[in-house]
Amino acid sequence: MYMNEQVLFGKTQRVVKTLSRRIKSGELNPGDRLMGEHHLAQEFSVSRGTIRQALGELQRLDLIATQSGVGSFVTFDGVSLDQSIGWARALADSGTEIVTQVLGIDRVAWRDAIPLPDGVEIPEGATAASAVRIRRLRRQEDGRGVSLETSTVPAIGPLARLPETGLVNNSLSASLEAAGLRTARGDQDVTVVRLDPVEATLLDRQVGDSFLRTSRTSWTADGRFVENVISILDPDRFRLHLTFGSSA
Repeated sequence: MYMNEQVLFGKTQRVVKTLSRRIKSGELNPGDRLMGEHHLAQEFSVSRGTIRQALGELQRLDLIATQSGVGSFVTFDGVSLDQSIGWARALADSGTEIVTQVLGIDRVAWRDAIPLPDGVEIPEGATAASAVRIRRLRRQEDGRGVSLETSTVPAIGPLARLPETGLVNNSLSASLEAAGLRTARGDQDVTVVRLDPVEATLLDRQVGDSFLRTSRTSWTADGRFVENVISILDPDRFRLHLTFGSSA
């Protein structure tokens, strides 16, 4: 029994040591996704159980962050970009120097909240002219923009007063929570767009530069609409990952 445990420990530590070296040396960069368990098991000639133990140890060492269903990601100073807490907070927690500028908060009619995806209905308690649109620009230290975001939320409860009060603690996530809206599920579409003159000026880029465009819509557990956010993202700073199927 002791011999088996010693062999298992040795295999796990060999994987941990190799992956740690790759991360610390820069071979794996912050935000890079590790290969899946099956691939790693083949590479190291070990079982997937051994790989899971090694990933658990790397997580304990704050070298990776694991998220159920979306694989394992290298972190920046032990912190991953968690959309559930809002990008501003996630970027700040990671130590990345990003300045968020609110370009405007205004009420719009649902029909003018462009472009809301199919399936978004006017929430109960809201009127036909009571969506709220929040536009934000995020810049890195040198002043260049890394993202341009337009969020549309229902003008219910304290959200209806955002044009006058501003965001709670400068956070849209905190503002949504204050209104009792917690995301439980969502959809996200991704395309590539070329910057128009207005976007290029705001982001300090050239007209026609290619950026990622995501449209993410979220709902509460009981099906209430929470938010639609359209983001124009610098592909040098943001990466998107999709998983499917079972990891078993």
